[in-house]
Amino acid sequence: MSGKDFLWGGAIAANQCEGAYLADGKGESVIDVLPAGKKRFEAMADLKKTLETDYGYYPSHEGIDFYHHYKEDIALFAEMGFRALRISISWPRIFPTGEDKEPNEKGLQFYDSLFVELKKYRIEPVVTINHFDTPLALVKKYGGWRDRKVIDAYLKYCRVIFERYKADVTYWITINEINMVLHIPALGAGLLLEKEENEEQIKYQAAHYQLLASAGAVKIGKEINPKFQFGCMLAAGQVYANTCDPSDVLESQKKNREHYFFIDVQARGAYPSYSKRLFEENGINLDMTEEDKKLLAENTVDYISFSYYSSRLTSADKELMKKATTGNAFATLKNPYLKESEWGWTIDPVGLRITMNELYDRYQKPLFIVENGLGAFDRVEENGQIADDYRIDYLKQHIDQMKEAVKDGVELIGYLAWGCIDLISASTGEMSKRYGFIYVDRTDDGSGSLKRYKKKSFDWYKEIIRQNSEMQK
Repeated sequence: MSGKDFLWGGAIAANQCEGAYLADGKGESVIDVLPAGKKRFEAMADLKKTLETDYGYYPSHEGIDFYHHYKEDIALFAEMGFRALRISISWPRIFPTGEDKEPNEKGLQFYDSLFVELKKYRIEPVVTINHFDTPLALVKKYGGWRDRKVIDAYLKYCRVIFERYKADVTYWITINEINMVLHIPALGAGLLLEKEENEEQIKYQAAHYQLLASAGAVKIGKEINPKFQFGCMLAAGQVYANTCDPSDVLESQKKNREHYFFIDVQARGAYPSYSKRLFEENGINLDMTEEDKKLLAENTVDYISFSYYSSRLTSADKELMKKATTGNAFATLKNPYLKESEWGWTIDPVGLRITMNELYDRYQKPLFIVENGLGAFDRVEENGQIADDYRIDYLKQHIDQMKEAVKDGVELIGYLAWGCIDLISASTGEMSKRYGFIYVDRTDDGSGSLKRYKKKSFDWYKEIIRQNSEMQK
């Protein structure tokens, strides 16, 4: 924690909170065609079928209407003492089809106003360029990131927002949770997969194009403003071995490498040595040129940003792994030493410290926690209060372990709590899975007044920021 410069705050995403579906010229994104609840997982598993299905109600179309409530919400963030807010710019709000000749000016004006409001309260924006919202038109035309042409569309978009906001933004994140392309390819890369295809080939090819897009964004961004700081982003969480059987330990190493693979390229500038065997054994032959390799080598990221919610547990025993659950999209065995959230996500604060040390040891670049939080059912009491002590307990334990990691020598830019205001869950599309310090009166069926209420955790986090800010002076 780098003294007075440490960035305390929160994080949200355009596709989960803005709403204003198609307002002011916005185009559709991948997430706009996904339903809520159990149907959401089915929809993400077969995006081609999803495009042909009418689910009736789509949560992202209204979100929490941050598009029209952002001034009120930012004032509440400022009241908590936020020094930073992670947002994302909606790609289809700027380029509705992804390939429009000119950007959508009304979309740009919305973010103009948003940055003005953040500057008013001296809140540093941390901007994700592509957060699960690839324009749907690119998905339909090219099958998502499986086509190299999507890189050009992405970089055109980058150039526009870098030029427009070169005086407003320092911290950029190129692609949200880039490793999700392997686990939720529809959400992570808008991939339309055919049953007879080699899925691993398609997913890793899409990943290569996303890695090139990330490097290209760094190159363009640094030319426009050399002070820009670029981060990659990993959906992090250490994968533990189920036992001390060397086969289990080796399996856990393989699983961890699945995630480090992406960051190895973005932070080190080249594909890791272990990727050669991975590709050979899975019949993967990438479209990769010498120019690609040069771009990756010369445009690495400045910092490693990551989300952390839970650790995972794996085994080499295939029969045992049939009992694995998909907490947070990752297959994991139940860890007998740890409790779980109401959605079955393992709660492992010490795992955050372990993950931070692993990442810093591996890359020796500053880390940035840009998502950490607890999704839970919140009950509004008769007096209007929301006593979310469970959230306070979760966050306190994780912040304590974060501080321990810093004592271990980890260089950390900041801590941004996920869903600092209630929003739609990316994994389930539900409003009832709440993360925020601020309660939004909106239900799973879309009803509710959208009125904002402070939870008990609001004042708790405000005090955490105040105390730590005092210590840093």
